[in-house]
Amino acid sequence: MRLSKVEPAKRTLGIAYAIRDIVVLAEQIAKSGKKMLYLNIGDPNPYGHQTPRQIIEAVYNAMLENHNGYSPSSGIKPAIEAIQEDARKKGITNILDTFITTGASEAIEICLTALLNPGENVLIPEPGYPLYSAIQSKFELVANPYYLDESNGWQPDIDDIKKKINNKTRAIVLINPNNPTGAVFTKEILNQIVEIALEHNLVVFADEIYDKLLFDGVQHISIASLSQDLPCITFSGLSKNYIAPGFRIGWGVVSGPKERLEDYIEAINKILRARLCANHPIQYAIPVALLGDQSHLVEMNQKLQKRRDIVKEKISKIEGIELVEPHGAFYAFPSIDVKDDNHFAQELMKETGVVVVPGSGFGQKPGTSHFRIVILPSEEILTEAFDLISDFYKKYKNLYQ
Repeated sequence: MRLSKVEPAKRTLGIAYAIRDIVVLAEQIAKSGKKMLYLNIGDPNPYGHQTPRQIIEAVYNAMLENHNGYSPSSGIKPAIEAIQEDARKKGITNILDTFITTGASEAIEICLTALLNPGENVLIPEPGYPLYSAIQSKFELVANPYYLDESNGWQPDIDDIKKKINNKTRAIVLINPNNPTGAVFTKEILNQIVEIALEHNLVVFADEIYDKLLFDGVQHISIASLSQDLPCITFSGLSKNYIAPGFRIGWGVVSGPKERLEDYIEAINKILRARLCANHPIQYAIPVALLGDQSHLVEMNQKLQKRRDIVKEKISKIEGIELVEPHGAFYAFPSIDVKDDNHFAQELMKETGVVVVPGSGFGQKPGTSHFRIVILPSEEILTEAFDLISDFYKKYKNLYQ
């Protein structure tokens, strides 16, 4: 008897994750012995940034104290209280529920699962973090992207948002500070989104995982702080601000009018209970991180701003590559005058060993091309990488344009 192949579910066909997918080719090239310069993954630790010691010690001590069983499904009380205190510092006062998850990614997936029925949609930014489009594909939801406006500092395009809303739209996602562009959204723009959400009965998914990584004196504003009437879930975690992505610990803070959100909150908690809990000892890092010494953020932001400035200066000298200056997170998303940024990224890697992520992996307006880099590497690596990019780009234009 001939056995047939095990066919994967069709829902997986649309799942793509450009940030990790590019690594597959990079690993193949690295095996040839070529020197690689990785500017692709938003993980601070491999670039020499250290998780604050007191956070590590909190987890170590929790393990020694035998906090190694299951925790409550929503999380331990000290961590919940610390998250809520941090949210109140950001002006979020009408908190209805708080829950801890295996990274902010799990929180986002749970909240989308609890909200959307087949055929419904959520407004997702382009460019934007590919997690959201991957979740859409996984659950066979309808894609409904809205554009960020490159000509306006990568702020959300309010007119485009209004055009995209239909009777199946349930929510809007904001990534602020933004991945991949590094934009920090203005109060004026956020207030307009509040008005749209209230008018169309939308839940706001506020992904604020980079809210403490800011440059040039720019202030971050949590959209949930702007209206007591706004149904909002604010997502964050320890991965970026506290240099601990491998801890895989995040959370969601639900705020807004209780009468509108109580059934949705119960649906979220049903899923939380079904998946048991987040990592128990890691949760003890949360109060130490949020309420303890924040001095690492000062050092981190100074380093990132200096490295951002190097990237900005290098790009300004390359004809055909332009950059909207990022003011937060740790990314830059330059535009590039090529027809196919995926092809450009692959050829760049093969020729120079410089690893970037093609802009098409984040979504972008038709007819435009970009690539994303992280500004986490040392000044020396960034300088070397952009010297290589500059030389390669001239050759590439001659060959393919």
